Amino acid sequence: MNMTRLNRTVTILNVLAFLSLLVSIGFIFLYAPIERSMGNVQRIFYFHVGTAWVGSIAFFVALVAGALYLWRPQRRWDTIALSSVEVGLVFLTVTTAAGSVWGKPAWNTWWEWSPRLTLITIAWLVYAAYFMLRGAIEDEEKRGRFAAVYVIVSFVSIILAYVSIRIWRDIHPVVFGGTLESAQGAEQGLQDIAPGLASMRMGITLTVNVVSFSLIYLAWLMNRIRLQMLKDEVTTLKMRVAARLQGG
Repeated sequence: MNMTRLNRTVTILNVLAFLSLLVSIGFIFLYAPIERSMGNVQRIFYFHVGTAWVGSIAFFVALVAGALYLWRPQRRWDTIALSSVEVGLVFLTVTTAAGSVWGKPAWNTWWEWSPRLTLITIAWLVYAAYFMLRGAIEDEEKRGRFAAVYVIVSFVSIILAYVSIRIWRDIHPVVFGGTLESAQGAEQGLQDIAPGLASMRMGITLTVNVVSFSLIYLAWLMNRIRLQMLKDEVTTLKMRVAARLQGG
């Protein structure tokens, strides 16, 4: 990608991400209804679900980029996979932290080793180990192949975390798809909002937050790709200088 066009794209995405974040915060604190059981603390729900969804998308993008690298081993696919995993890990960390803060008033505990939370912890460790794998391999082509296979297989941890509350009884509620009563202790984490306009406002707020976090993801992704391109350019220049000094 042309660096000038990339810089322009990054600037536009940064502005859009910042503005969308302001809009989403306004929706959360000024537009969304107050949940009847937990009150204002329930507003963490929008950050928790929004970052969880976008984090999953980030890891899926890494999976696709890894598959494309195995099909056509080009540097750009490896860069996209690396960048998307880094951003996705940030979103997964925010999701876990927000869920812990929300879990204290909902479950009366900061953390519960339920199936979903256990699998989320495993997923975090799996993707953190991705960078250890890359750092352990010096050959660029070999590193790209191993990293591509690893990031594809790692997505299994995200799938298991998503379907865990549909397979095992869990304190974590089923928010999307399936019956809400299928999770053990679901009533402790569900939204207690009367149907109608209030419910619609809640759905609109969640949608705005998902869009906002998606723009933030794109902005961070493009910034990370630009950083990697600059890093590769510096490495190439160092090699050229070293070769010229050795030749001289």
